[in-house]
Amino acid sequence: MKSLKNTPLSVLDLSPILVGGTPADAFHRSLDLAQHAEQLGYTRYWLAEHHSMPGIASAATSVVIGYVAGGTRTIRVGSGGIMLPNHAPLVIAEQFGTLASLYPGRIDLGLGRAPGSNQATARALRRELVNGGSDDGSEFPRQLQELRAFLQPAGSHAQVQAIPGQGLDIPVWLLGSSSYSAQLAGQLGLPFAFAGQFSPDYMLTALELYRQTFRPSAALAAPYAMVGVNIFAADSDAEAQRLATSQQQMHLGLVRGTPGKLPPPVADMDDAWLPHERTAVESMLRASIIGSAATVSEKLQAFLQATQADEIIINTMIFDHAARVRSYEIVAAVWQA
Repeated sequence: MKSLKNTPLSVLDLSPILVGGTPADAFHRSLDLAQHAEQLGYTRYWLAEHHSMPGIASAATSVVIGYVAGGTRTIRVGSGGIMLPNHAPLVIAEQFGTLASLYPGRIDLGLGRAPGSNQATARALRRELVNGGSDDGSEFPRQLQELRAFLQPAGSHAQVQAIPGQGLDIPVWLLGSSSYSAQLAGQLGLPFAFAGQFSPDYMLTALELYRQTFRPSAALAAPYAMVGVNIFAADSDAEAQRLATSQQQMHLGLVRGTPGKLPPPVADMDDAWLPHERTAVESMLRASIIGSAATVSEKLQAFLQATQADEIIINTMIFDHAARVRSYEIVAAVWQA
């Protein structure tokens, strides 16, 4: 039986922009949360790339990583993830080479193949799509190979070099919400992070596929799977349920095609959604752990046993910053008990 106490816990942050707030406010809260997470013993603090989303401030992910790493001392900081199809591999190699040079031994490079945006935004990010380029992720393995090559030691004869970047020990992770990246991570012998926080239906299948297809590599001798989960912890089950309604409302906006900022919690979601909308939102968020310390302890242990995760990364979208910090404190207390 896996022990929760011996399983590393980490933080996933989308730098949520609150109703009535600004991106600047979101960045300041992210740094404050990272500082608390460092003090509480969390292993890493990852930021996610999303574009054209009114409620998410971390679009320029590498820049925010630098801000958070500069304001902390020991916690690993990274991307959960960089959507590689949006970028030239050389640019990412240089950006993360710069981060790893400034904060040696603390930077992670998590990569995904989804655009992290809608079709129009993807075209704005990737000008070649306007001229008939592919948007199906089929180029991802080639882009990944190119990026990893830039991070390897290079001879002086190389025409293109990532400076800084080449020869630096920057851990590369593959992220996914289905089986594609799980299998690719296994075949390449890379660590894998699954987005259980919004794609629970494929979670166990993808993790099993990753472990079955894993081939040891210079990067990793044995499979290492980190699994994402939403956790809302409070001093009572009822308060945790109330706090969780902010994320439920945000996902409801996605279901309706009207994304917005993170709203304050409400007493009852039945006044906000229709039955089919409730089904859609709850399907995406059904792996969420919501409750008091006792409830979180029981459900988090069950989640660990079900997934056999080597590490768990926690997403907590709570409107009130003090309550958000408190949630991570409760989880840390449960974890260290």
